[in-house]
Amino acid sequence: MSTAAVGFLYAGATLGVMFSGMPIAFALGAVAVLFMATLMPAASLDTVTQNVYEEMASITLLSIPLFILKGAAIGKSRAGQDLYSAMHAWMHRIPGGLGIANVFACALFAAMAGSSPATCSAIGSAGIPEMRKRGYSGGFAAGIIAAGGTLGILLPPSITMILYAVAAEQSLGRLFLAGIGPGLLLVGLFALYAGIRFRQEYARAKVAYEAGGAASPILDRHSYTMAERFASLTRVLPFVVLLTGVMVALYGGYATPSETAGLGGILALVLIALVYGVWRPGDLSPILSATIRESTMLMLIIGMSLLYSYVMSYLHISQAAAQAIVAMELPKWLLLAAILVLVVVLGFFLPPVSIILMTAPIILPPLKAAGFDLVWFGIVMTIVMEMGLIHPPVGLNIFVIKNIAPDIPLGDVIWGTVPFVLLMALAILILCLVPGIATGLPDLVMGAK
Repeated sequence: MSTAAVGFLYAGATLGVMFSGMPIAFALGAVAVLFMATLMPAASLDTVTQNVYEEMASITLLSIPLFILKGAAIGKSRAGQDLYSAMHAWMHRIPGGLGIANVFACALFAAMAGSSPATCSAIGSAGIPEMRKRGYSGGFAAGIIAAGGTLGILLPPSITMILYAVAAEQSLGRLFLAGIGPGLLLVGLFALYAGIRFRQEYARAKVAYEAGGAASPILDRHSYTMAERFASLTRVLPFVVLLTGVMVALYGGYATPSETAGLGGILALVLIALVYGVWRPGDLSPILSATIRESTMLMLIIGMSLLYSYVMSYLHISQAAAQAIVAMELPKWLLLAAILVLVVVLGFFLPPVSIILMTAPIILPPLKAAGFDLVWFGIVMTIVMEMGLIHPPVGLNIFVIKNIAPDIPLGDVIWGTVPFVLLMALAILILCLVPGIATGLPDLVMGAK
């Protein structure tokens, strides 16, 4: 059987098993084992556990459960709501300040937790009811939180970037630094849109009121005293200090990513004990349970995805696919566009973890041969996968929002995210025109490659 035929059969079997409803980790593992049994030497089955273990026995991957622990500790406490309240108190005088405060709160919480669903849940549970109470439309409020939550896989510490660093054999420190500039770019674009959209909704509400309609809550601007503003900071500042300390330890060369993750996890547990009194076994149980559950799920996906990639490599599927792409001799930017379209399509069905580990052996060699910086591409690919978190049919953040705000119709949530998907596409275009937004900071801090 030709390599092309084996490749199409492999892809078809994967899609068939996934659409059967089998969990992704088991679907990838089942397909890999099936092809090992039928197309590889019989002795290869004896090495399944060894292959999975060796692929997962990476010091970089060790940081994932520890960052998840830090995120769970912060996400399961009132830190998200307090962070949102503080941002709102300081930005309430800005037109659209409530929406902009939610964007910044999402960005800060994402940087502390490193998880998109946790960010959506923690900030959205307080932010969406507050925005709707102030007259924001359901779709607009949901779109702000869903899009803000995607920053969890771009702003460091990002679990998605940890996996990309392993798959692409790139420096994790450079990737974390490269995500800061584009992350701030997206925060700026989201905040700008929130301010413009607020003005439109405010103008419509004002016209309706002057025409004799009922006054919309969006016309009422609540005011905070200076004492209330500073009081709102007392519970948030310790977590900002935690974030700053973790970043200084990592980028200052004082600790490895794994050591930094461990330090962050321990300090997060200490802070929630001191600030919120969360220290009893009954209080810690949900945090530890969520950490174990999410870490186990993620590590299973990683292990089975790497086994899946190993089988692809052994059967020369990934090498043949990469050679076929190179042989097409596409212009540099057309090659990039084609690969990003592929990532977008995969984002319809798969989470970022699976996309990275399944496609890296195929797409990275042609991109490297075309002269693209793989650190820069990792950031661009992450933004494309961010889009996948807020567009159907998978759209994980959409369903998180639907869970915390069930009264907002699903259609409104989806349409509320569309402008933010377009803003992400604009950010990708800007990064293509000005790659230094991503590469400048790592080159400055760690030196040019």
